[in-house]
Amino acid sequence: MSNRQLFLQHVATTSDYPISLEIERAEGIYMYSPEGKKYIDLVSGVSVSNLGHGHPRVRQAVKDQVDKYMHLMVYGEFIETPQVKLAKLLVDNLPDKLNSVYFVNSGSEANEGAIKLAKRYTGRSEIVHFKNAYHGSTHGALSVLGDEEMKNAYRPLLPDIRQIEFDNIEDLQKITHKTACVILEPIQSEAGFIIPSQEFLDTLRKRCDETGALLIFDEVQMGFGRTGKLFAFEHFNVIPDILTLAKAMGAGMPIGAFISEKGILDSFKSNPMLGHITTFGGHPVSCAAALAGLEVLLEDKIIDDVNRKGELFISLLKDHPLIKGFRNKGLFIAVNVESQEIMLEVMKHAYELGIVMDPFLFYPGAFRIAPPLVITDEEIHEACALLIQAMDAVNI
Repeated sequence: MSNRQLFLQHVATTSDYPISLEIERAEGIYMYSPEGKKYIDLVSGVSVSNLGHGHPRVRQAVKDQVDKYMHLMVYGEFIETPQVKLAKLLVDNLPDKLNSVYFVNSGSEANEGAIKLAKRYTGRSEIVHFKNAYHGSTHGALSVLGDEEMKNAYRPLLPDIRQIEFDNIEDLQKITHKTACVILEPIQSEAGFIIPSQEFLDTLRKRCDETGALLIFDEVQMGFGRTGKLFAFEHFNVIPDILTLAKAMGAGMPIGAFISEKGILDSFKSNPMLGHITTFGGHPVSCAAALAGLEVLLEDKIIDDVNRKGELFISLLKDHPLIKGFRNKGLFIAVNVESQEIMLEVMKHAYELGIVMDPFLFYPGAFRIAPPLVITDEEIHEACALLIQAMDAVNI
């Protein structure tokens, strides 16, 4: 049996029509099939591979750590150098109040832990979230997902959940002294890259301060340089009480974290102790990869050129008649077209031409461009030429 047949028979998939693209190796922005066909990655594994595939410093860090040790003990008990160094570098690049890091395995778990922490610290149960938000697929994260259709089959979910409108200042009055936390993406991803107003985020911060609710920023998809800043909240100068991270954090390895003030995170130590437990959180190999990746981002000043590269994409594509506009910041670009039907046709032709693309969960009239941040100008020109071919082939 072929790998494809074995994949379809034995690997659980999440739809009846998985992409089923077989990749033998990957390097930089390129992925290669067993037959040698080259694909340009304009998705970065959904904002994971910000440094591209197989960055040499990350690979070497993984190899070096494997030779020392892998899993030793459940998270939080042993002093492991990769965890310590990574936590220190993270907090050195965050506001002073975000000074304690809890390592986990994924973005969903980071958001689960953040919600638990807020409930534990405040003694409250209500959670406020936003329409069209995406925070993960586990039970608690699903409870604060902003799309009812994706939740209906799994009810009942968490109680005391209140959904309000994103970037609607009047709705912020629904945050009360009963609210444990407000969770949101400072820039909504799966809604089609929605950037809120400065006034909205300023008012949200003020309302949380007035009511004692903790403000959670989910930067799982936008963190680590994607928007032209190390973290998206830096565009707005609004600091959360808890920050959640994953995806690009591991530079290709699985890891996540939620970060807060030490006094808040100490809530997990008592009544009951072991307030959040994770066996593989902060795995030393993943931490070594994450540390190397963050060092590369900072030392090589990769983020400094992200906005210019994003604008280059737009300048090369903007005149195509299928494109109705863009929503963008840095190297996260939502490309608007007239309909979902056109978007799917563009994606189909793009895959045939060797471009890996992805739609948005909650915005059917656009496709995303989110390549590795290390993409070169020459590679951007190559990708855009193929994208234009794909759009030219649409006949609707």
